[in-house]
Amino acid sequence: MNTGTLRGLAAFTAAAALSLGLAAGAAAQSDFPNHTVELLVPYQPGGGTDGLARTFADASRKHMSQSMVIINRPGAGGAIGWTEVINAKPDGYKLAVLTVELLTLPHLGLAKFNYDDFQPIAQLNADPAAITVKADAPWNTVEEFLAAAKKDPEGVRMGNSGNGSIWHLAAAALEDKTGAKFNHIPFQGAAPAVLALLGGHIEAVAVSPAEVTTHVQSGKLKMLMVMADQRVKSFEKVPTAKERGIDLSIGTWRGLGAPKNTPPEVMAKLREITAKTAAEPMMREAMEKQNLGYVYTDGAAFQQTLARDNAYYKSLIAKLNIKP
Repeated sequence: MNTGTLRGLAAFTAAAALSLGLAAGAAAQSDFPNHTVELLVPYQPGGGTDGLARTFADASRKHMSQSMVIINRPGAGGAIGWTEVINAKPDGYKLAVLTVELLTLPHLGLAKFNYDDFQPIAQLNADPAAITVKADAPWNTVEEFLAAAKKDPEGVRMGNSGNGSIWHLAAAALEDKTGAKFNHIPFQGAAPAVLALLGGHIEAVAVSPAEVTTHVQSGKLKMLMVMADQRVKSFEKVPTAKERGIDLSIGTWRGLGAPKNTPPEVMAKLREITAKTAAEPMMREAMEKQNLGYVYTDGAAFQQTLARDNAYYKSLIAKLNIKP
């Protein structure tokens, strides 16, 4: 057999192998998912983000041939979990719950990734920040609370879900608007911050209503104000910041994302599953029970939200001169 023939056979074999590999890859994508999908939550169990993820995983069972399991990876304000997903094999089997901290951490120099490292699947939620204190705290209005913070900044410890988190930014923005000063105390998620408040280790939290609902309803905590344009359902007696003369509306959103190089066929399947799951009555009912604000936008609209909010928080962090 001459050299030309050998080269031809080698080229044919390589082409055939490549063709078989591509076909196998396409087949693997077409029957996605064919094993368990991991949904990573970059915070500790118990907060609003974790609650949303578990609600979604339960509701997705009707629309997936495989189960979805929740993995909690707290730390560094969310950066540890998101970095794990960014570096994962982009095959759709490891996804992340995205929150607004995906945008804030890079502008604080606390993370090297940016939102373009993910492909957005869909947005599922939006919630405002709220100021919540213990039920037996000496303040019954936000004005009384802010007056105390102006008088003794070190004495008003404000818990948040980590340096650079949206709840840290919300409290800092409230300082900027009112002249009050807080002693900011970071935690690895909203849930441990709320537990610290319940234990009397801090004076307040600036987290979402969803993350304090149970304790407010049981009479252990009281909410003084929400930083939203309108009053929040189930907390209709709690005034907005604007009603108290504070021009501030700030909060978080939550959605799902996959690593940026996830194949289009897999992304299409993920978005189809997510749209059907988001429309499930049990999904909406469970979110309502947790006081999580329901919002659904598809991948394209969520991408626009990411780009818009990225510019906003970059500007806000620079204006407030927030340092990690």
